[in-house]
Amino acid sequence: MKSLLIGKAVLVGSLAIFALLTGINNVTDYHANFEFVRHVLSMDSIFPNSAIRGRAILNPAIWNLAYWAIIACEFLAGLLLAIGCFQLARNIGHPRRFVRAKGWAISGCVLGFLLWFFGFIVIGGEWFAMWQSQSWNGINSAFRFVMVILGVLIFVAMPEPTSGEQEE
Repeated sequence: MKSLLIGKAVLVGSLAIFALLTGINNVTDYHANFEFVRHVLSMDSIFPNSAIRGRAILNPAIWNLAYWAIIACEFLAGLLLAIGCFQLARNIGHPRRFVRAKGWAISGCVLGFLLWFFGFIVIGGEWFAMWQSQSWNGINSAFRFVMVILGVLIFVAMPEPTSGEQEE
């Protein structure tokens, strides 16, 4: 059972590093990924005759606000996951505290899911028709992130084996 608990902490830690690195990269290379947000929100690369072009946001202040909201979510998800990893790891020998510590990891996973699924796939992909863009389509990347997050979330949320099922 100990290896299962260690595995949960390690996978949560891996997600924490991913989310924090994503946030750091977006701050240190602000302009590169800002261009992505700008093009998606302005809808300037979707099909020319698209009937939903009226949804476009052409205000640079809103582009920056949206980008900073994305970055804040990345850092917050990373922080929640890092706390979750630490709390899980330090409570491996304490079953009840280990279960309670899952809340941090689950919160980080849920926030990551909301960012990459709801933010990128639902809002970016569908509302702003990102799927129509040949050059500014982040749906596939967001989908990969969502699936990894869901896999870790399911694994962490699984109940621990009872004493009769534990490893020798």
